Amino acid sequence: MNVVFHYEAGPGLEAQLTRLEAKGLKVSVCPEADHTRFGELMVEAEVLWHLLEPLTAKMIAAAPKLRLIQKIGVGVNTIDLEAAKHRGIPVCNMPGTNSQAVAEMTLLLMLATLRRLTQLDGATRSGKGWALPAAWQDHYGELAGRTVGLIGYGAVPSRLAPVLKAMGASVIYASRTAKSQAVGERRSLEELLTESDLVSLHVPLTAGTEKLINAKTLGMMKTGAIIINSARGGLIDEKALCHALTVGRVGAAGLDVFPKEPVPGSSPLFQFENVVLAPHVAWLTNETMERSIGLAVENCRRLVSGGPLLHQVV
Repeated sequence: MNVVFHYEAGPGLEAQLTRLEAKGLKVSVCPEADHTRFGELMVEAEVLWHLLEPLTAKMIAAAPKLRLIQKIGVGVNTIDLEAAKHRGIPVCNMPGTNSQAVAEMTLLLMLATLRRLTQLDGATRSGKGWALPAAWQDHYGELAGRTVGLIGYGAVPSRLAPVLKAMGASVIYASRTAKSQAVGERRSLEELLTESDLVSLHVPLTAGTEKLINAKTLGMMKTGAIIINSARGGLIDEKALCHALTVGRVGAAGLDVFPKEPVPGSSPLFQFENVVLAPHVAWLTNETMERSIGLAVENCRRLVSGGPLLHQVV
């Protein structure tokens, strides 16, 4: 079975993918930036292991043998689901496989913004770490004693909330329904925004959540509050966030995702020393990839045998 892995693979992962030939899978690795190779590979592809590069109707139409689109991850907003449905191509995702990694990265972004880690790293590397501006001291903080508001309470928050509580933070959350096993108290979105010292996003990108964090909702937040996003970039109105950072409404931000990816070199976010940035890699650990490849292989096996696919979306 011809499989296209649409992401750049390091040596270890590429060796792991090569070994799948023993299971009847010929996996071709294609970096997302190599559009020419991707087009060539998709002509013969039966299965696509999709990560982040948007999969358009045109791409799907140019893959006549395609039988399965397997998302390596959870969010399927980068896939033209209607085009896949029109072709009768099932789309599956992987809820839970990257939750631990994203929870840990979210915690990392919280701590890095509270301690201004990027500033400290830069100053130390330039030989100025022992001559820091005294004014920087006013910005260092701890999680303990602060209120963390989680917007959404799925697999990632369920792992993150107990850790936050153990570190001494108060946890509140906003979700469409109450969670019986939740760590923390439920609030409306408006209440969460007004009460939280840190606001962390954990909802999918839909028509209803696009630009959920905008000028209006930013205006509800505590002055100096921190915003964290390891979910989807489109949840935040970037222009409104930059304004809030400029005027001090938002004290800092930790962002792993962006409305436009890769982030253009001219991004206004780069001007802020109180913003910690990562290139959409919260999900990316060896452990995540091992779990993901295992599930993807299982769905390929089921595709051949005619069994029900795991986590089919359409």
